[in-house]
Amino acid sequence: MDEDTHGGGGEEIERVVMFAKRIFRKAVHHHQSNVDHGCMTGSDLDIRVADHYGIPHAASVLAFDPIQRLLAIGTMDGRIKVIGGDNIEGLLISPKRLPYKGLEFLQNQGFLVGVTNDNDIQVWDMEDRLVADCLQWENNITAFSVIRGTHFMVLIAYDNGLIILWDVPEAQILILKGYTDLHLKNDGEVVQIGDDPLSNTSDNEQEEKEICSICWASATGSILAVGYIDGDILLWNISSSSTKGQHEEKPYNNVVKLQMSSAKRRLPVIVLHWSPDNKSKNDHGGQLFIYGGDEIGSEEVLTVLSLEWTSGLENFKCIARAELALHGSFADMILIPSAGSIGIDPTAALFVLTNPGQLHVYDGARLSVLRNHEKTPLHAEPFPVLVPTSEPLMTVTKLSSFTFNGMFSNALSEMASANKNIGSPILSGGTKWPLTGGVPSELNMTEDGLKRLYIAGYQDGTVRLWDATYPVLSPILSTKGEVTGVNVDNGSASVSALDFCSISTILAVGNEGGLVHLYKFYDSSGETSFHFVNEAKGEAHIMHHGKGFHCIATVSILKSPIRTIHFLNAGAKLAIGSEIGQVAMIDMTSFSVLFCTDCIPGSPVISIITNTDTLTNTPKHPSSGNPKDCTEGVMFILARNAHVVAIDSVSGDVISSQPLHPNKESTAISMHLIDGSIGVSEQQHIPQGSVLEKEVESSSCAESSDENKTQNLKPRNHCDTILSENISPDSFLLLCCVDALRLYSMKSVLKVSAALGGAGRKLINVDSAVEL
Repeated sequence: MDEDTHGGGGEEIERVVMFAKRIFRKAVHHHQSNVDHGCMTGSDLDIRVADHYGIPHAASVLAFDPIQRLLAIGTMDGRIKVIGGDNIEGLLISPKRLPYKGLEFLQNQGFLVGVTNDNDIQVWDMEDRLVADCLQWENNITAFSVIRGTHFMVLIAYDNGLIILWDVPEAQILILKGYTDLHLKNDGEVVQIGDDPLSNTSDNEQEEKEICSICWASATGSILAVGYIDGDILLWNISSSSTKGQHEEKPYNNVVKLQMSSAKRRLPVIVLHWSPDNKSKNDHGGQLFIYGGDEIGSEEVLTVLSLEWTSGLENFKCIARAELALHGSFADMILIPSAGSIGIDPTAALFVLTNPGQLHVYDGARLSVLRNHEKTPLHAEPFPVLVPTSEPLMTVTKLSSFTFNGMFSNALSEMASANKNIGSPILSGGTKWPLTGGVPSELNMTEDGLKRLYIAGYQDGTVRLWDATYPVLSPILSTKGEVTGVNVDNGSASVSALDFCSISTILAVGNEGGLVHLYKFYDSSGETSFHFVNEAKGEAHIMHHGKGFHCIATVSILKSPIRTIHFLNAGAKLAIGSEIGQVAMIDMTSFSVLFCTDCIPGSPVISIITNTDTLTNTPKHPSSGNPKDCTEGVMFILARNAHVVAIDSVSGDVISSQPLHPNKESTAISMHLIDGSIGVSEQQHIPQGSVLEKEVESSSCAESSDENKTQNLKPRNHCDTILSENISPDSFLLLCCVDALRLYSMKSVLKVSAALGGAGRKLINVDSAVEL
């Protein structure tokens, strides 16, 4: 998923400018110890994620607070996503970027406990969004449970098969059990869940087995379910053992072993969850949700067993078994109780997490049919995320900022406000949406109009828009690449490029079929012309439209997938880059083709900017809305192979004699033009022998041996020229690659790109680069 943010308007450009200035200052005043390395580290920039939406792709474990009604999702890279109601989402980032293997709320306490892979127990303060306390545990924790309404961990299971139950008031061990305490021939039974006969396994196994999962199977704390690495499941009756001063009167029903399969090699039971039967008043039945226990190599499913017994574990039986299909590789699951419930209560919803980052929901009302032997198939519902990323698959995004065009801004704000009143979703069985927690930001209550627009394109050809003025996004509308009454081939192909001009209120959408759809916003119903533009001719049709975005033109010029789109001159022109290195320019007034050129054959064009972008739509340089007010300029074309070509935006002629490119092969991500630099007073503080000066001098001198490239340049004078140009008002071209950020003088790109061979100043090393 790419995020295209260049040319988005005043506020976005200012953020890029400030970011570039910060990088430049860091490069100039870099610590002397890193001079020889020539690179900045991620810690030098201290970049942090401000807002995050959706389910992280590395999601691995779930937790739920039934009082606050919050869902927490731990990841494999040390993040925790917290989701509440009304589109409220938050992101916690651990100081240690390690996977979370356990996660649980201290219910209604404002704290969240996470256990990492190195057995680091972290206690997160939810209000301050930071780690309040941390403890390094000596042993390997495989499962744990927190006492409801307290700050205590009651129950801890270790990988050596040991189970410890603590008496918290007495501060002493109440129960200590292991697999070697089990003697099934004398005091237990084996229950086969399936049709095949049991394999000949010994019931008197004396070796401890690793515990993989654990859960209470009763509201009173009398039954404990434990899953093991070899696929066994044990249900322990600990009611008599946990009563001080009393002996076990019925040792023969202390434990029941469940075997999901008769195979000798079975999957570990890594997840166990219990949902009591709301018809069972004596806490003698319910549903056990299991992942694992089946034969190794069998299809991944989530198994649900409906179990019943009488006092203790007497007359134990399995009355039903069901298997729920998974949408991907299993990661975790969690049962969500009804609002206002106490203890272990009947399930309102089942959340199932699969890789990569997919969350599905089952209505708890429909799960009850499994107890009645009904064969009604159960279908999962996609988790209703605010910004979908996988269903449908998100392919390209853009954040656009603007501070003018009040009519357009107010109209979109009204549409977003109307969508806020739709309410929370209802599950298929009629259950209300169970996530309602969180406190909305006060900023969302103000009425300042829409200032930022977030746009996403999807694989199914749809485009969705959100009001991104405040941290909690508000959906505005969704549109699809189809035109009523006009048949266009590949019209609904996967979206591959986006750009938006807030002056003309036109949204440009490119797709994998080589088409570009142009949508204009209308604040009322009426008629307009639809234009179909191709290399042979143009067609026009009269179309009726309502309020919102409607397609006014489809451009079919480039016969390969569209990779980038960029508005020029306040929306007067549209530049289009393709998969095979072609660039076409469209006149937005007449919808005619101005030129089509092969800029960088063989490599996709991924970014297009002009030297007027930083002067357009900014608070310091407001536009009158007349496209003719903007001057023509140079257009920079970036290919995926990190080659940059400068062309005339009027004629399409190439200006630079050869592409600018890094000295070594690299893969480009994006390109930005930075207007402005550090103040004149800061020029005097550039130290001699600094990283910036040394690298430029080294680059130019290293290539001075090539007389064809440097016959008109002197290396030392060239270095001085580069440094002076870097602090001029319109100085920077920022090239973002997968391994580094590179900052170039824009004038040097035009004048001496051939001589330099693209020797830019590398600012961030691939080994220490931060994720932007």
